[in-house]
Amino acid sequence: MPAANGTASREALVGNTPLLDVSLAFPELGAGVRVFGKAEWVNPGGSIKDRAGWYIVRDAIDSGRLTPDKVLLDSSSGNTGIAYAWIGARLGRKVSLAVPGSISRHRRAILEAYGVELLFTDPLEGSDGAIREVRLMMKAEPERFVYADQYSNPMTWRAHYETTAPEIFAQTEGRITHFVAGLGTSGTFVGTGRRLRELKPGVRLVSMEPDGPLHGLEGLKHMETSIVPAIYDEAVADGKMQVSTEEAQDAARALARRGGILLGPSGGANLAAAVRLGRDLGEQGREAVVVTVFPDAGERYLGERFWNP
Repeated sequence: MPAANGTASREALVGNTPLLDVSLAFPELGAGVRVFGKAEWVNPGGSIKDRAGWYIVRDAIDSGRLTPDKVLLDSSSGNTGIAYAWIGARLGRKVSLAVPGSISRHRRAILEAYGVELLFTDPLEGSDGAIREVRLMMKAEPERFVYADQYSNPMTWRAHYETTAPEIFAQTEGRITHFVAGLGTSGTFVGTGRRLRELKPGVRLVSMEPDGPLHGLEGLKHMETSIVPAIYDEAVADGKMQVSTEEAQDAARALARRGGILLGPSGGANLAAAVRLGRDLGEQGREAVVVTVFPDAGERYLGERFWNP
């Protein structure tokens, strides 16, 4: 697909992020297991959501739906919104977002700096409340908006199918044995998993989600009690894991203090799941290369109390 409006290609802007070996920070893994994480904060907007955001906005423009007089509309808990914001600014398109009222001051400041129109929803309803509000907005003014709908848009998983998975396969020289990722939109897990299975049929794909509906893992969904994204394909997973907020926070602190890498809560959750899986494999005497993604950097969350409990 050609780049929108003659801009630089996707490859020049988004993706090709480093793969970090964090194994030494977790000696419980054992000698035969290595754990890696993709440093997605290297993307222009500082998160993995730049991948899907670029594909979604570019597709909307190239298809003729997102013309200069239209406004891109979606819900977001933060990172996807930031992706839409910088991409919209770069490509000359307006962006309107419904976000939970609990969004951090830091993320709100970033969105406002890019000129995004913000509508705040009940923080107790989380991302699902923002989704419901966007649907009402779209129904009220269909002629004004183009609904990006990251939870149903196939570009959300296609971005990872075409970029994240091939990068991981190349960076591990095909040695990856397990891929672990949390479920939010589910695009990262579904898209990456589908392609990795094509590249290496024996790879094991493990999805992760919070251990209950009331959790502090921003961007992740407890599927049983949430609006399930239309793009979610449960059949992609070979196995499932649940991670508590506390376990995710403990993993993030451990990597910061033993490995010198700052992660946000969702990155901590992915790391916790990957380390737990790696430890179990090591205890079974198996060798493994476990890969996950670190969706963004911890700097965006330094105001949260879990850093100094």
